[in-house]
Amino acid sequence: MPRTASRSPHLISGRRYPPAVAVLAGALLLSIAVAISVGTVHVPVGQVLDVLLANLTGGREPDPLTQQIVWDFRTPRVLLAALAGAGLSLAGVCLQALVRNPLADPYVFGVSAGASLGAVLAMTTGVTAVAGLGVTGAAFAGSLLSLLVVFALAQHSGRLLGSSLILAGVAIAYLGNAVTGYLQLQANPSELRAVMFWLLGSVAGASWPDLAIPAVAAAVCTVVLLTRARPMNALATGDDTAAGLGVGVQRLRVLLLVASSLLTAVIVSVAGGIGFVGLVVPHAVRLLVGPDHRKVIPVSLLLGAVFLVLVDLLTRTLDRPNEIPIGIVTALLGAPFFLALLRGRKRVLR
Repeated sequence: MPRTASRSPHLISGRRYPPAVAVLAGALLLSIAVAISVGTVHVPVGQVLDVLLANLTGGREPDPLTQQIVWDFRTPRVLLAALAGAGLSLAGVCLQALVRNPLADPYVFGVSAGASLGAVLAMTTGVTAVAGLGVTGAAFAGSLLSLLVVFALAQHSGRLLGSSLILAGVAIAYLGNAVTGYLQLQANPSELRAVMFWLLGSVAGASWPDLAIPAVAAAVCTVVLLTRARPMNALATGDDTAAGLGVGVQRLRVLLLVASSLLTAVIVSVAGGIGFVGLVVPHAVRLLVGPDHRKVIPVSLLLGAVFLVLVDLLTRTLDRPNEIPIGIVTALLGAPFFLALLRGRKRVLR
């Protein structure tokens, strides 16, 4: 009898993968151009491209007002949204591979809670000013401190255990949220509004200097993770099997922990608490391309960037001239989308 090729249960597989990546890359560029164009003052896409080319190539100087809107305000904001989406998605990939659970979230380690505590402390008490830290520096310091505590608590006989990481992270997150809540109660009304907006996430105040650290962190982590994609695939089969294939399980666990926590800390320190991206995007990507991390990592990077650029665009346009915190929109879009993914996953498994 002739052999029939088995059909892949994933939408993007085989020869479909390279074109799909190219389409996603094009969608990212298009979404960035549209997001820069749309706002309280509409700037045609053609003028947006002229301003960008003029600044990148040193060409003819554009109109000062258009230059300020496009280059000084909107471009850093949109690029930070793209970097935040890409970084949080990569953090989700790391964490889900680390604990072998597709429903794991990068905020489970308490990194976000630590960053929020540091930022709120800076906003409400000014204590961090003594150390020369602003809100961003305080948030980053708080996130790293949380990571160190979780790392110390999760070790057992020199080994990192997935279950211990989750339990330690949840405990630190609850502790950080409790202290943050107390500080909010002590804040005056003017401080409280800024605190709440930051906790729910925003890229509204982005400037060019804000992009450097997230860009470097995302680039370095992407390269490192792509070189470890095969060991990550082996880790998904279990510690014993991975060790039998020559994978240094403990070293890989530490690498994934540091990468996911670093990405989350960097993004939270500049954009606040943006939830659901690291949970929904990697899970959606696995349903689209399968479990192979050689495919999951690049697609998660691109899809996460496109997703958050479009979400940020919605935050600016849904309730003009007011602006909605980006974390509210990610939750409103992410929750039903995630439920739909779970339903689709059940159909695939039948």
